[in-house]
Amino acid sequence: MHTNKTTRKVKIGDIFIGGGSPIAVQSMLSVPAHDVEGNVRQALALQEAGCEIVRVSVPDSQTLKTVEALKKNISIPLVADIHFDWRLACESVAAGVDKVRINPGNIGEDTYVKAVADACRKKGVPIRIGVNSGSLEKNILAKYGSPTPEAMVESGLYHISLLEKFDFNDIVLSLKSSDTVKMYKAYTLAAEKCPYPLHLGVTEAGTENMGVIKSAAGIGGLLLRDIGDTIRISLTDDPVKEVQAANRLLKAIGLKKGGIKFVSCPTCGRTSIDLIGIAKEAEKRLENVNKDITVAIMGCVVNGPGEAREADIGIAGGKGCGVLFKNGEIFKNNIPEEKLLDVLIEEIEKM
Repeated sequence: MHTNKTTRKVKIGDIFIGGGSPIAVQSMLSVPAHDVEGNVRQALALQEAGCEIVRVSVPDSQTLKTVEALKKNISIPLVADIHFDWRLACESVAAGVDKVRINPGNIGEDTYVKAVADACRKKGVPIRIGVNSGSLEKNILAKYGSPTPEAMVESGLYHISLLEKFDFNDIVLSLKSSDTVKMYKAYTLAAEKCPYPLHLGVTEAGTENMGVIKSAAGIGGLLLRDIGDTIRISLTDDPVKEVQAANRLLKAIGLKKGGIKFVSCPTCGRTSIDLIGIAKEAEKRLENVNKDITVAIMGCVVNGPGEAREADIGIAGGKGCGVLFKNGEIFKNNIPEEKLLDVLIEEIEKM
């Protein structure tokens, strides 16, 4: 349950990322920045869904009221998203944020960069440098001709150097692109050249279906190579869905424990029960059961128990009935189809 041990360890609020820490799940508030109650409500929903770091846009000083309210009401670390105004970065730090997302190269002269670095150092607040393929520096674009992975990494290293110049190295780097392949290559290259924790994400990934697929491919592929320290799945949807998808991804590749892991067969001509309906209902009814077990929903009594022998418990269908099995061995026979799910859940509750 860890990431690349070679990256620096960075403290954000009460949690760590990098240096072998668990992968942290992030999301961003989508309520208008000045809606204090709306932002608090959404942040609490994200926290409840398993979000471990939440980010809020800070477009002006008025939004600092939202920052202060969030800090009073949530227990997870808060990140201030700043675009160009170095003063807002310093004011956000004073208001208690746990991390700042800003690109040093975008805030002007060295004195401004130093002011932000000094304010963050004094409060132990890290800075995330957020490189985006759609907004690279003109000179870097001119050098590479387009926002290539190499161009993105060079931009990231440039912004890092601006902070290192003032002895600031509490840094996290992201290199986001809406192109999954470009994002994957950029992070792979950055992992070779950069000692800082990497925040993984495919930006503007799309609506839920395509966004989850693109993110799973890019983020999941990198995590399987031990690249990446914290993740955000960006969706054009309710941010709670981002958090749910991120946690499912981490569970699917063995980087997060807790909660039920499902195994179910894709059905075939031998299936004689409503396997699709039963599997969907099982997932729904067991959604909030926090037992670290694998549950199998299989369509065929002939192959099901054997194929899912690594599952802790499961059901397999026959003609209008089915069996309950544990660790590949049949435990109960001839259960009517309409009772299969109830019997399964009853047994899970005993475990």
